[in-house]
Amino acid sequence: MIKVYDANNSIEANLLKNILEQEGITVFINGEYLQGGIGELPAIGLISILVEEQDTRNAKKIIQEWEQGKYSLDTE
Repeated sequence: MIKVYDANNSIEANLLKNILEQEGITVFINGEYLQGGIGELPAIGLISILVEEQDTRNAKKIIQEWEQGKYSLDTE
């Protein structure tokens, strides 16, 4: 699997995971449970999103669109 994104926290990682899975991409979140060690571990760079190699390009495109605000929680 290839790392495509470093999430700030597990909420952000799971939001992106759901978006990517809706687009048919298999996602693995690495380091999600390491946040409990903050204080003992660095506070950033713990959680990353990994996808299969063949999905890397599409996943990065979707993440870029998400960062630009294409995806929203609004239902309208």
